[in-house]
Amino acid sequence: QVQLVESGGGLVQAGGSLRLSCAASGRTFSSIGMGWFRQAPGKEREFVAAINWSGSTPLYAASVKGRFTISRDNAKNTVYLQMNSLGPEDTAVYYCAASLGAVYTTRIQYPYWGQGTQVTVSS
Repeated sequence: QVQLVESGGGLVQAGGSLRLSCAASGRTFSSIGMGWFRQAPGKEREFVAAINWSGSTPLYAASVKGRFTISRDNAKNTVYLQMNSLGPEDTAVYYCAASLGAVYTTRIQYPYWGQGTQVTVSS
């Protein structure tokens, strides 16, 4: 089992930045892949970014590439999502998820999920 707790969401103006954190516990953190997804009102939950156990293979959705950066600190059992140049289209609940090792872009490959943190970007 893996327990995930997100933090760092909030309200920010367009063009601003936020840093999300996801603290993991339970399974050995360094052996699991981590991902961020988001869900806007009335929309499907979508992939944002993912990173493998070593941090050497980050993946990004086209909509956030160049603006968001995913990273992890295995010593702190934490994964981060640095979000820059935020726009209203980034408004959503952001979820942290854990896979069983590899990096994936599809929700079904992530058996463990956090409760989500709200990000609201005002124009």
